[in-house]
Amino acid sequence: MSNQVANRIRILPDNLANQIAAGEVVERPASVIKELVENAIDAGATRIKIDVELGGRRLMRIADDGSGMTRDDAILAFERHATSKISSLDDLGAIETLGFRGEALASIASVAKVELITKIDDSLEATRVLVDGGKFIDVKDAARDRGTTISVRDLFFNTPARRKFMRSEATENYHLTSIVTHYALARPEIAFTLTNNGREVVNVAPARDLRERAFQIFGAGLLDSLIPVRGGREYVANVTGFISAPRERRTSRDSQYFFVNKRFVRDKTIAGGLLEGFRSVLPHGVYPVAFLFLEIPFDEIDVNVHPAKTEVRFRRGEAVKDVIAEAVRAALSQAGIESDHANGEQPFVVNVPIPSVRDNSSSETDQGQIKFENDISFEVPIASNDVEPDQIEESE
Repeated sequence: MSNQVANRIRILPDNLANQIAAGEVVERPASVIKELVENAIDAGATRIKIDVELGGRRLMRIADDGSGMTRDDAILAFERHATSKISSLDDLGAIETLGFRGEALASIASVAKVELITKIDDSLEATRVLVDGGKFIDVKDAARDRGTTISVRDLFFNTPARRKFMRSEATENYHLTSIVTHYALARPEIAFTLTNNGREVVNVAPARDLRERAFQIFGAGLLDSLIPVRGGREYVANVTGFISAPRERRTSRDSQYFFVNKRFVRDKTIAGGLLEGFRSVLPHGVYPVAFLFLEIPFDEIDVNVHPAKTEVRFRRGEAVKDVIAEAVRAALSQAGIESDHANGEQPFVVNVPIPSVRDNSSSETDQGQIKFENDISFEVPIASNDVEPDQIEESE
């Protein structure tokens, strides 16, 4: 009689490993759009068009005019850890692209039905790849101009436990619009279009700079109150962007947009520096609108903190915070702004208009090429830097 104990450790099959990885990369439909928009930007796209249906549950399609892929690369792109962005350990210390992990397509395709159509300049035909729940279905010729189109259907169709935890369509639309807005601000030279259930939500042409792009998205009302920010410290960070005048304030941080080397981030260090710069100007409990762009030496930050890549780690966090606070204080001083609440003045909260994500409730404006809700009297966050995604359900 044998006393041998059965082995308990086993190697997971690839499809199960991919679905587990998808749980880290694909939190919700907006996570898919973020990954694919970043890939399009890295591919040199000048036009990015996004179509979504039912909050991304039924369909997410993103088309770009970037460099495209060869047939072999289009197939290989669905393998885990397949990437064109890095090739050695040293590359991790100086990541200049938005995407680099090589997890996005493999993770997305493991929990959805994905069609990729791509073409490079030198190819006579485009390549069409079909992947269903991580399984390759077909590879054949197709027709399209240079660039890539990726369609993601029936997200989480094979993981019902994940699907049932998706939020309402309005909440998912909110997150989708937020991601597109962030990258439209980060890349004013790129044209962005977002269509939701057949209705155009965002349509911005290439802009000359951040100020023009902010006008396209938010309109002249906010633009008139913006104060330019410029500052920095060698080997720490350069800070540029805009902050709002003190009377244009919010009761939450939801209109604060932060970018590090043009990568959208949610970061408490940046938020803390901004708040410190306004410390003598704004009362406690109210916050400015801000669009802050940090340029930091690539070896001074770690963007490989989380698969979603919305978090970064600064080598000298306190120094970065100080640089931001100094730049904000200098901007306010140059604008002739001093404390306006020392004598007990009450906050005056102005709600910033945001892109509409609800059907049949918006109208065209002449404030650019975007649609807005009319008479917004409630605050709906679009760029939450201090709120967990699922807490936003309360804003519906």
